[in-house]
Amino acid sequence: MSIRDKCARLVRSPGRLATGLLALTLTATSALGVTAVAAPASPHAVAQPSAVPAPPAGFTTTWSDDFNGAANSALDTGTWRYDAGPGSSFGTGEIETTTTSTSNVYEDGAGHLVLKALHSGTDPNAGWTSGRVETQADGFGAQPGGVVRVQASIQQPDLSTANGAGYWPAFWMLGAPLRIGVPWPGSGEVDILEDINGRSSVFGTLHCGVSPGGPCNEGTGIGSGERACGGCQTGYHTYAVEIDRSTSPEQIRWYLDGTQYFTLNSTQVDAATWANAVDHSFFVIFDLAIGGAFPAAFGGGPNAATASGGSLNVDYVAVYNKNPNYGTNIAQGKPTTASSSESAQFPAGNATDGDLTTRWSSGFSDPQWLQVDLGQNYNLSHATLTWEAAAASAYQIQTSTDGNNWAVAASNNNSPQDIQSLALSGTARYVRVNATSRASQWGDSLYELAVYGTPATGGPGNTLLSQGKAATASSSENASFTAGNAVDGNTGTRWSSQFSDPQWLEVDLGASHQLSRVDLNWETAYAQAFQIQVSNDNNTWTNLTPVTAGAAGPQSLTVSGSGRYVRMLGTQRATQWGYSLWEFQVYGS
Repeated sequence: MSIRDKCARLVRSPGRLATGLLALTLTATSALGVTAVAAPASPHAVAQPSAVPAPPAGFTTTWSDDFNGAANSALDTGTWRYDAGPGSSFGTGEIETTTTSTSNVYEDGAGHLVLKALHSGTDPNAGWTSGRVETQADGFGAQPGGVVRVQASIQQPDLSTANGAGYWPAFWMLGAPLRIGVPWPGSGEVDILEDINGRSSVFGTLHCGVSPGGPCNEGTGIGSGERACGGCQTGYHTYAVEIDRSTSPEQIRWYLDGTQYFTLNSTQVDAATWANAVDHSFFVIFDLAIGGAFPAAFGGGPNAATASGGSLNVDYVAVYNKNPNYGTNIAQGKPTTASSSESAQFPAGNATDGDLTTRWSSGFSDPQWLQVDLGQNYNLSHATLTWEAAAASAYQIQTSTDGNNWAVAASNNNSPQDIQSLALSGTARYVRVNATSRASQWGDSLYELAVYGTPATGGPGNTLLSQGKAATASSSENASFTAGNAVDGNTGTRWSSQFSDPQWLEVDLGASHQLSRVDLNWETAYAQAFQIQVSNDNNTWTNLTPVTAGAAGPQSLTVSGSGRYVRMLGTQRATQWGYSLWEFQVYGS
């Protein structure tokens, strides 16, 4: 966990206060089609867990959690953070204390997350413990021109109005900017599911603007009002929200069991308020509160009849995205370097691994850069950047054909928005984000850099010939570090030889090719002296390079010659270890 993550734990959102005040408004109106109370719950069989559903048509799965931990196990704190402390600090009137105990928050061993409220003592307005958790990742949002869908299968507490007074379960999202100090409600809150007092209902709400009052009528927000949710206490139902930036006006849509029940258009508030609250990333929250303004507006609670042990049960949670079709992300999995990294937990390669829950984070100073080697020249068309809330507020996208001479392809001047989409043009092998100003006191932190384009044509050196081809070696350190690892296109796997000289690594291109370049990505155990050799028969070898000194990291060598077999012949190691290559790439035509 970074220093910033520790501090973020102290930012306790006041967001649910607004929903509680919303309830005060709704009790005075019947225009929203409110249905009343649910019947007392009846016994039912334990539900079997469902697999995370395949993405809807046109979407891809960005992230999910199926909660498959052992019975009574704690959550993975690499994925989730506990928001533990007194509910009174949320500003909503809640009376529970949220904890990290597996008495309150646990996986049940049957594929569910359970948040359980427990009471001790005789005073119904004291002695409650419960749970509140939120995702570590806060990069879940819609790209410009795209859609994000956040969905969970949930069983509300199996209580009724007779014994559920004061219960307040919720599934919701807060805007990522909140974690770097942008105040609520301007940073945005989207409530996907809220219910109170065992009423078997659902509320969906957006909070935005300023409080009190403002364009979003805080603390009320803009919401659906109370909607019936039959059987939601006794079984699992699907709750979802979509933020759609592909339509005009932009929309937020709320769904219950796949049926859309409420829509909010961006034109219902001014453009700046909408953009500040919606057009960025979010993090996901589950919690089970007790007491507060919202339950109070519907009759109050808890009271002497309120049951201890009610639970919010989550079968799965998933984030799906439908992004604009720019083609294939040519940066994913490619060698990536940076000016600095905050720690070993946040290396440069995290920004090009295709995973929105990992990130690169720089040192806490300006300027900083992150660079990806695409492996060959491409005609570039587009780039998208998904920043953590600690974004760069000013940066350039720079491109180069040789890694030394750089041209500016796009500029971002003083916009801290964390999801950005940029049109590019020009031909380049290297793409760099050159950040000159930070949006926070933290480093520049990037979940994902995606680059799009098509291979440049005309002349040798444009085709990667070796990836996925048959590779052999003089030796391997063990079965985890085989020769094929060096030509698999994955910079997280490597070949490593035995700890002696000489050693060689060879790739069979399958046919003779005209060769133009060989790229080596050395681990810290590199070659002090080596040569690149070529052969047509795997027997007679010709030197393509003189004896060359290696160095840890990427190394690119221009070559000229032809052949079917290409090898690195290492004659002197730089360390006591073997020769170790993350990638061995041969280019030509």
